[in-house]
Amino acid sequence: MTDKNLVKQIVEEWLEKNEYFLTQIDVTEDNRILVEIDHKDGVWIEDCVELSRYIEERLNRDEEDFELEVGSAGLGQPFLVHQQYVIHEGDEVEVLTKEGSRLIGTLEDVEADVFTLSYTVKEKREGDKRPKLYSENKTFNYDDVKETRLFIDFK
Repeated sequence: MTDKNLVKQIVEEWLEKNEYFLTQIDVTEDNRILVEIDHKDGVWIEDCVELSRYIEERLNRDEEDFELEVGSAGLGQPFLVHQQYVIHEGDEVEVLTKEGSRLIGTLEDVEADVFTLSYTVKEKREGDKRPKLYSENKTFNYDDVKETRLFIDFK
């Protein structure tokens, strides 16, 4: 099986010359290498091909055969690294807490250990004749969140 750390080192060499960042590397028992990258402006297929060739040139198929797949962190997939929060600051996201709450709102104030979600809640507060929409902000520790993903609205 191909050494995951070796693959990571090769990918990081390529990333130094490019504006992408790594979201995930996985090497399965049957030697399938999966590499996911991301970029603030999206991922171009040509760059995935370039990275794939870069990795293949540095691994020896004669020593160990492998299957290689290089792609982007898919749209709608959960965020895996902090940099994904950073590039999506100001975007609408869906947050699922470890307690099972699901909130949709705008990702704001992304920091090293916390982020803030600005969302709308419909409720009847004291003095209201009927429920109204109110804006709320909630700050989350990353450890309190099961997953966060870009919210895609098909309406």
